[in-house]
Amino acid sequence: MSVTLTDQDRPELRKVIEEIVDSGFTGMTLRVHDERGTWAGSAGTAGLGGTAPPPLDGHVRIGSNTKTFTAALVLRLVAEGTIELDAPAADYLPDLGLDERITVRMLLRHTSGVFNFTGEYYDDGTFTPGIPATTAGREWVDNRFATYQPQELVELALSRPARFEPGTAWSYSNTNYVLVRLLIEKVTGRPVAEEMRRLILEPLGLTGTTSPTTGPEVPEPHAHAYYRYEEAGEHRTVDVTLQNPSWISSGGDMISTTRDLHTFLSALLGGRLLPAPLLAEMCTPYPTGAPGMDYGLGVFVLTTEDGGTLVSHNGGFAGHAALMYGTPGGGRILTASLNYVDDVEASLGEAFQRATRRLVEEVFGGGHAEPAR
Repeated sequence: MSVTLTDQDRPELRKVIEEIVDSGFTGMTLRVHDERGTWAGSAGTAGLGGTAPPPLDGHVRIGSNTKTFTAALVLRLVAEGTIELDAPAADYLPDLGLDERITVRMLLRHTSGVFNFTGEYYDDGTFTPGIPATTAGREWVDNRFATYQPQELVELALSRPARFEPGTAWSYSNTNYVLVRLLIEKVTGRPVAEEMRRLILEPLGLTGTTSPTTGPEVPEPHAHAYYRYEEAGEHRTVDVTLQNPSWISSGGDMISTTRDLHTFLSALLGGRLLPAPLLAEMCTPYPTGAPGMDYGLGVFVLTTEDGGTLVSHNGGFAGHAALMYGTPGGGRILTASLNYVDDVEASLGEAFQRATRRLVEEVFGGGHAEPAR
């Protein structure tokens, strides 16, 4: 176990992350800020077969936490007067043939109804596959450095039937956030990574956070991510830390650290990143159908067992995962990263759910955690 960042020991937090690692994860880092100050610790190892713990400020692929950054970027552009939340997205992207009823707000809130290019699960249990990059097993491992253009992802999604009429229901779709990326780039004339640096990363001093777009590297230091598949009756485990994240684009391609995630979420919820009316818009929930777990603009708005509110997003990315939870106002923040062995069965999915619930209960006194995306 690595050292803490405060003079006070937090044995209850140490115990939780040790138990989480023991449930099947390779390693974990946790950062908590509350009325007792800031504490950070890690458990497990940075890689299979090693002894070094995951670095406290190690870089990790944050998966769908990218959506919170992207939504905040859009809202900064709204504050600048560049984008209107309730304008039709087709006004900004006239060449895609978008349903003109779909607004920017619907994209951020997942109420557009557009097909999810990573595959769509339906209420009757059926599944419609998306792009080839989301196939599993050896095929995924062998093709993990392929490059996908955002336009390509969107065109595939728009070639499939919509899930529902715009604005009439909620369904999590990575396509929404790739459309948002194209919209950002169209209205600003600059790459999304450049706009992210200008309006989010540089103002907050997030030096450990990047939008790699197509680059396969994870900056040092970092823990390693793994993927396991079966071939000829044998299980093979591959280090997949290096991979091209363009298959998920702005639905989940960013890299960060638990320190930067804490700084970002604290600034966001504390009102230092967005004007108060836009922060209120962001945290206004739309019902997802899951009790206590609704969605705002790029964030889940959770209702805890004692009636409190948490603002959150989690993300998983083939052997890496990141967690963000905070109270309104940012007085209490939890950020974490996990490194593990992923597989086609997502066999750690249940353990991940237990881990997030346990962390939320320990740090916030109970509540519900949303699924990893």
